[in-house]
Amino acid sequence: MEIDIDAVLEPRKRFGVHLGLERIEKLLKNLGNPQDRVRVIHVAGTNGKGSVCAYLSSVLTEAGYKTGRYTSPHLVDWTERICLRERQISSSELANLLVEVQKAIDSQEESPTQFEVFTAAAWLYFARQEVDVAVVEVGLGGRLDATNVCKKPLVTIISSISRDHLQQLGSTISAIAKEKAGILKAGCPAIIGQLPEEAELVVREYANKLQCPVIKPSPAKELSSGLALIEIQQQNNAELPISKSIKYSLPLQGEVQLINSALAITALEIMQQQGWQISQNAIIQGIAKTKWPGRMQWSTWNGQKLLVDGAHNKAAAEALRNYVDRVVARSNQSQVRVTWVMGMLSTKEHGEVLTTLLRPNDELHLVPVPARSSADESELAKLAQNICPQLSLCQTYSDLTSAFSKAFSSNPHLVVLCGSLYLVGHFLKK
Repeated sequence: MEIDIDAVLEPRKRFGVHLGLERIEKLLKNLGNPQDRVRVIHVAGTNGKGSVCAYLSSVLTEAGYKTGRYTSPHLVDWTERICLRERQISSSELANLLVEVQKAIDSQEESPTQFEVFTAAAWLYFARQEVDVAVVEVGLGGRLDATNVCKKPLVTIISSISRDHLQQLGSTISAIAKEKAGILKAGCPAIIGQLPEEAELVVREYANKLQCPVIKPSPAKELSSGLALIEIQQQNNAELPISKSIKYSLPLQGEVQLINSALAITALEIMQQQGWQISQNAIIQGIAKTKWPGRMQWSTWNGQKLLVDGAHNKAAAEALRNYVDRVVARSNQSQVRVTWVMGMLSTKEHGEVLTTLLRPNDELHLVPVPARSSADESELAKLAQNICPQLSLCQTYSDLTSAFSKAFSSNPHLVVLCGSLYLVGHFLKK
């Protein structure tokens, strides 16, 4: 009989987001501590960590390694979260794993959360598959995240730090940085992105205590549309090779990918120094083959082109607005109206995202995020009109279809769907 994954996981939603390692550690112990049999690259960050994981997984697979990848959230199906050699786990395999994990839960102990149960299933899968390496994305924060049970990662990466998930991680950049830095382990190389000064200070201080070599690569240089060049140089006390350069194609959109790809390539260079056989050709081909849906992705609705991105916090909105401005600048039309179709969760900083995205003469079409704690569209509309009174149009709708019908009725325009990965997932599922 086929097991329904949603039926297994849905009851665990009631335990909510509850950070801490005690429950996951007990659960994994009951399963034989599978995480101890998996070599790991651990990736944290407010934004960019998913695409960094995608680059790493693609290159390591291209290099011939049996590579696992664990990311969250999924866009369309639970099976997206666990991949082996760039292929999603089958529904039946995942369901059987989840049932096995459920059976290992001690009824006398505090119940693990949905994310903890799923994470335990990922560790169990990777151990049984005897992967050469698993690329593991932090779910939330780092220090108390369920993925933070690996004792000695090959390398840790903190892609970015900005304000998000304030309810769980703290309201200041320093507090959030402390949580992200919690993935660092004694003596393990740490790669960091372009962090705010106060965040970098916290991370470096923590790294120094653990004697972690810290590497901060410069973003790759954009040579032409879709082509980048990275210069790799010896930095600090990290065992990186003598200066060399790699020219590669970037399949993922947005200027932010210049740093995300640089972080991934730097991690791969460190792995080379550790003895991993990763050729320059594998890096070039692996990066070129990388797929990461729902992030600055071009798609269509009823045969009409639109841009899709999950931008749900200020930093992600800045990256999206920057990309949109570049698209508009490159178009041959003198007046291109940007038309936003947007829905946001109630927990996000709506004002910061709207301020970052909206410009005079833009259109804004607001929708609820289905099956989630969605922000009220009417309240978002009021906020948007206060922030940018010169919007050419600001309307609310009950569903995406109605919003798209209106959004595509004006011309010339660039239609962008954004505000929540869950909303993007709802669109891609159709």
